[in-house]
Amino acid sequence: MIATDRRAKDGLDPGLEARIERLRTDRNAVILAHNYQEPAVQDLADFVGDSLGLSQQAAATDAAVFVFCGVHFMAETAAILSPDKVVLLPDLEAGCSLAGTITAEQLREWRAQHPGAVVVSYVNTSAEVKAESDYCCTSSNAEAVIRSIPEDREILFCPDMFLGAHLERVTGRKLHIWMGECHVHAGIDPEHLDGMRSAHPDAELLIHPECGCTSSTLYRVSSGDFDGPATIVASTEGMVRRAAASPAATFIVATEVGILHRMEKMAPGKRFLAASEDAVCQYMKRITPEKVALALEQMAPRITVDARVARRARTAIDRMLAITDRGPATLATA
Repeated sequence: MIATDRRAKDGLDPGLEARIERLRTDRNAVILAHNYQEPAVQDLADFVGDSLGLSQQAAATDAAVFVFCGVHFMAETAAILSPDKVVLLPDLEAGCSLAGTITAEQLREWRAQHPGAVVVSYVNTSAEVKAESDYCCTSSNAEAVIRSIPEDREILFCPDMFLGAHLERVTGRKLHIWMGECHVHAGIDPEHLDGMRSAHPDAELLIHPECGCTSSTLYRVSSGDFDGPATIVASTEGMVRRAAASPAATFIVATEVGILHRMEKMAPGKRFLAASEDAVCQYMKRITPEKVALALEQMAPRITVDARVARRARTAIDRMLAITDRGPATLATA
């Protein structure tokens, strides 16, 4: 999580920049941008980072308005954590293919088939799904959450099947896994990634656990098929931190391409290659500087969460944070 340097907004129209700056001040607003946003949106934001971290960062400010440049479930999480703030999402069509794979009703039906099971829901879910869950988790703390649950308890994990499979591998626990996926990460195929690694043998591989190629890639690494730099499985924030700290000069990045802009700013002089140039989230790219300005002018669209739903969802989030506070966990290094 970083506070951005507002002096660097390459390509942003000066008039639009001045308009946003005026509105930001007049509304006492902070602009939050997810790592997958367009470079121009990242550059105008007060904070850039991952979804939960942005909500926490905003909650620590005295801002009255949060403009969340991300997708719908992220803005909902900000509203859950800061119910007294105005949370704006510049485009209501900015959804999430992964969050859309499970509804609260489907989760209730699934849970009824496994009485007594503990439900762990990835943060990439609606507020209603979080409200039906025992724990929330992020890709960076999912392992810690799973390990905190007694081994004699059944666990239902939703909605990402690739993250679920990765958690089974690193924890040794057998999970019931919902068969959902992110269309962007699922599209990063192992064969193409193998080709990238062969073409760039000195590159370190940074891979998001939502990728469908995670299991096969780590298997090949552990089998000795790939020599050279490390393969790191991490959240978006973990990837950014690793890129800055690693001695490697070149990285293959297996996640949405928007993160490359932030990596290049955090680690100038290093080379970052997209594992797939097609890894573009159409929902993230719906947010533009023009829509940010319009949202601030109109104070809409505003995201709110029913108080009863928010209270129950907050319980699942707080349980996760209580575990995380006992010590962070990374997913895997091979």
